[in-house]
Amino acid sequence: MSLITIRNLGVVRAQPLFSNLHFTINAGDRIGLVAANGGGKSTLLQCIAGTVEPSEGEITRTRGLIVGYVEQNVPLALHSLSFYDAVLSALSPEQMETESWRVDIVLDMLDVPEALRCQQVKALSGGWQRMMMLAHVWVAEPDVLMMDEPTNHLDLGKIAALESWLNALQRDVPVIIASHDRGFLDSVTNKTLFLRQQQSPLFSLPYSRARTELARVDATDARQFERDMRTADQLRRQAAKLKNIGMNSGSDLLVIKTKQLKERADKLEGAAKPAYQERSAGAIRLTNSGTHAKVLVTLDNVEVCTPDGRLLFKTGQQFIRQGDRIVLLGGNGAGKSSFISLLRGAIERPDHQGAGIKATPSLVLGTIDQGLSNLRGSDTPMGAIVNRYDIGDQKARTLLAGAGINLDMQSRAIDRLSGGQKARLAMLILRLADPNFFVLDEPTNHLDIEGQEALEQELCTKGASCLLVSHDRYFVHAVANRFWMIDRKRLIEVDSPDAFFLQLT
Repeated sequence: MSLITIRNLGVVRAQPLFSNLHFTINAGDRIGLVAANGGGKSTLLQCIAGTVEPSEGEITRTRGLIVGYVEQNVPLALHSLSFYDAVLSALSPEQMETESWRVDIVLDMLDVPEALRCQQVKALSGGWQRMMMLAHVWVAEPDVLMMDEPTNHLDLGKIAALESWLNALQRDVPVIIASHDRGFLDSVTNKTLFLRQQQSPLFSLPYSRARTELARVDATDARQFERDMRTADQLRRQAAKLKNIGMNSGSDLLVIKTKQLKERADKLEGAAKPAYQERSAGAIRLTNSGTHAKVLVTLDNVEVCTPDGRLLFKTGQQFIRQGDRIVLLGGNGAGKSSFISLLRGAIERPDHQGAGIKATPSLVLGTIDQGLSNLRGSDTPMGAIVNRYDIGDQKARTLLAGAGINLDMQSRAIDRLSGGQKARLAMLILRLADPNFFVLDEPTNHLDIEGQEALEQELCTKGASCLLVSHDRYFVHAVANRFWMIDRKRLIEVDSPDAFFLQLT
């Protein structure tokens, strides 16, 4: 049964985000919405939710339909409320009086610990804020559920729990998910819409299979366009020859034939469909300054502890060698962030090296963390570059434009950039640091799929040495050549991350 019908929908901002969009949302649909950063995914969801008016087209909803929309960011009005009260606020005053039990049912369903339910929303981790937003929407019992980047800030355990929850939903409730998490989309969707400026293909397949089919369709279109252009060129050449012959012979028949050939060429060129070119949100490039050292970091039974001294795990004796791309696996609270902080401190302050960490003197560290702390929100992109690196204003502007930050944005406060733009700015700063060892904590947060694949390519082809923490299973499989896992307060090496991923489901 069709619940929402979208006809000829289009939205124009500074430039068209999308146009000519036609599709229906039916009972049982699980639609993955895929596009580059800034490609209009959030805008489309807002149009469907009724909070943004499209520039053209129409959206028809069945009478009385309740559309639930889990936004990327927590509304300010909820920040000062407790987890429980933020969810309760989604109900009407009458429902609050008589049906507050619905809140407990939803929180139990999402395995929200009792201790968290009374905490203020602004004090929660990013992951629990995402779960609060889901509960806030779901308690109102929507007929259609829409989610915007639901796995951002979630650890692997919460992603697995969210997948299980979505897959257990009653099948008549359609779900539309805008996400860059390829593994998540494969797990929970049965359709994929690739949002594009002109024509947006929709496949009745989960992401990976849909991406393969999209590549086949695009390749077929590209070949057809080349054939049409060659044929049109041949027709014009024939017309030119006939025109010369006709002029010399004075033949009216050849003049008519020449006109017909030109008309055929014009018609063919007018109908030819150019091969689709993906709009890039900005290039991601890394450098690797290299080092002659074979062993970059030695760990000799390092003890990783909480700030109050509680032991999280011991490393035993481990080595990070040139060319290693190590992913650190571990449950929430196992000590991954504490270990990265300890390692960074030892590398950045060689005079403080101790506690069993030894880094080669030639090591140049490049880091990105989840919060992109190498960016100051009040700074501008231009300032973030020229205040760190002596490269001149013109080169800085060129580099920023290449990273997807146009001239107008370069003088804005970094706080006003989108998540994708901030991530690309952080990657540009990382590149200019010219490191030979990368420590990256959730580097794919806020990157679109194009950006994730570009980062994978850069790490794998530039001979990079790195230690990574990531909840992106696709990224982990694509990049890593070694796997460390925190298990029962020990750091061990495993052959594959699959057993760790499996235990989370």
